[in-house]
Amino acid sequence: MKVEKMSIKTKEGMQEMTGYVGPIETLTLKNDCFRQVLFTGKHNQLVVMCLQPGKEIGNEMHPNIYQFFRIEQGEAKFVFSEEEHLVRAGDAVVVPAGTYQNVLNRSEITALRLYTLYSPPNHPDGTVHKTKTEAEAAETVERHP
Repeated sequence: MKVEKMSIKTKEGMQEMTGYVGPIETLTLKNDCFRQVLFTGKHNQLVVMCLQPGKEIGNEMHPNIYQFFRIEQGEAKFVFSEEEHLVRAGDAVVVPAGTYQNVLNRSEITALRLYTLYSPPNHPDGTVHKTKTEAEAAETVERHP
């Protein structure tokens, strides 16, 4: 994983920007942490996640944050405002801001590995939570009762 400076051409001329460059699919498949922040920009954040067999993220709602998920390994049940959707490796999901959501690993033997983009950023830069318990102790998002 690396963050690097890149130059882009805009109407105003060349501008430098900071971006994430790396094999996100490989890093996602290698990740064993519940949550690991790879990149935090001004308007977004890239996070890899791993849900152990039978585990879930937990009901949550991000009032002002849109979230993109991409499943790299396993099968999941996504629950949006109590409606269930089954997804598997290769699928991507966008969750609108203000939507109650949960992601559950459907497997009893295989970890669910995924990455997510938050917009705007939601976690401190460089955050690594090895377990869900550790993440919940530091959590600041609103939880569904």
